[in-house]
Amino acid sequence: MTPNSDRTAGTDADPLPDTPEGSSTDIERRRPRSLIVSLFGSYARDVGGWIGVADLIALMAGLDVDGPAVRSAVSRLKRRGLLTPERLGGVAGYRLSDQGRRILAEGEQRIFGHRVARVQDGWVLVVFSVPESERRRRHALRAQLTRLGFGTTASGVWIAPAHLAEQARTALRDLGLEEHAELFHASYLDFRDLTASVSRWWDLPALQAMYQGFLDEHEPVATAWRRRGARAHQEPGLRAAAFADHLRAVDAWRRMPFLDPGLPPELLPDRWAGSRAARVFFELHALLRGPGLEHVRAAATLDPTTS
Repeated sequence: MTPNSDRTAGTDADPLPDTPEGSSTDIERRRPRSLIVSLFGSYARDVGGWIGVADLIALMAGLDVDGPAVRSAVSRLKRRGLLTPERLGGVAGYRLSDQGRRILAEGEQRIFGHRVARVQDGWVLVVFSVPESERRRRHALRAQLTRLGFGTTASGVWIAPAHLAEQARTALRDLGLEEHAELFHASYLDFRDLTASVSRWWDLPALQAMYQGFLDEHEPVATAWRRRGARAHQEPGLRAAAFADHLRAVDAWRRMPFLDPGLPPELLPDRWAGSRAARVFFELHALLRGPGLEHVRAAATLDPTTS
């Protein structure tokens, strides 16, 4: 098994509800769920933490998701323990569960506090050997390390920038696999060039393609909104469009900081698309979240803070 092939094992155990793996049909089926998770993560706190079902359906209609798809997605998210049903003033709605808030808080920290590593800070190694009798937990660990952005140097030996050491430790504890794994803080002393080694440990062409795909879809959107300027706040139709474009960008971007650990720039290929993609995402977030929030507030038929 080659290092990069080891990364594909156990993706079915990923604890996040919406992962990019799978067939195109699977991804389309998960898309409403993913958008709803992104909506709650981006806006729910600012409208009291609760969103009515009818309001949620109305908001998602602006992203071409129909009512039955919203209800099906919400039902799945409830079964996964991410959303909690709650009636306010006789109106059915949902708020994030404790688990949902924890997961989205982790995601927010990773998105907005994403660190770029320095070579001199070193690396963290996770070395594990999980017996066949614990096969499911072994798959879960591989999935979790992949989600944290670890690369593989060999089967059972995973590597990441040193700043991810505590997250790796937490993953091992959560899975109860401390006795089957060891953590090391390491410096690179091999005979090969470090840049060449990094290209073996991570699938950099796949990451480059991921970022380029984001740019292809969202860079023209950022250009268009840059031209509109303050008008986004002034017209209801533009506020609705800003909400939809912001949510699509957040939904596309929120997985990426989990797959890219923030490798030192000098170890990455020339014209690395990740840097430009990050600039586009943060520009869209700055331009569109404000008018998007105005649209969400206008769409809310019940204010839970006054109920």
